[in-house]
Amino acid sequence: MKFKTIWIAVADGARARFYRSNAGGTRIEPALDVELVADRRPSRDLVSDRPGRTRDRMAHGRHAMEPPTDPHEHEQRAFAREVVTLLDEHRTRNAYDELVIVAPPKMLGFLREAMPDPLRKLVRREEAKDLTRLSPAELPERLRQLL
Repeated sequence: MKFKTIWIAVADGARARFYRSNAGGTRIEPALDVELVADRRPSRDLVSDRPGRTRDRMAHGRHAMEPPTDPHEHEQRAFAREVVTLLDEHRTRNAYDELVIVAPPKMLGFLREAMPDPLRKLVRREEAKDLTRLSPAELPERLRQLL
């Protein structure tokens, strides 16, 4: 009998690590040799121009226009799409049978938005926590508790 392979994606808005486990959770090891890292530049470096200016309709003042989206939120959404693309590539190669996602609430929402239905069907559990700051030695034990 083949044991199910479970992948665990641990992500926040700037970093994602991937682990593999068997169904019993007795062994947790890195699934990939890579850790995805997003661009964490300050907002002033993410936006190329100063905001535009506009005139008030009723008064004689001018003021700066706010950008329609926060540049950091835009980068986090792009990073979530990158994480989902990687997970979906490995799903198509049958690298895992089930998926557990651990991310802060906001990032968890961005990951859900970016997920195609076939990937969403493999999600076994979602945990709204930020575990990315744990060391590689501490993380497997915390993940074992989630399985």
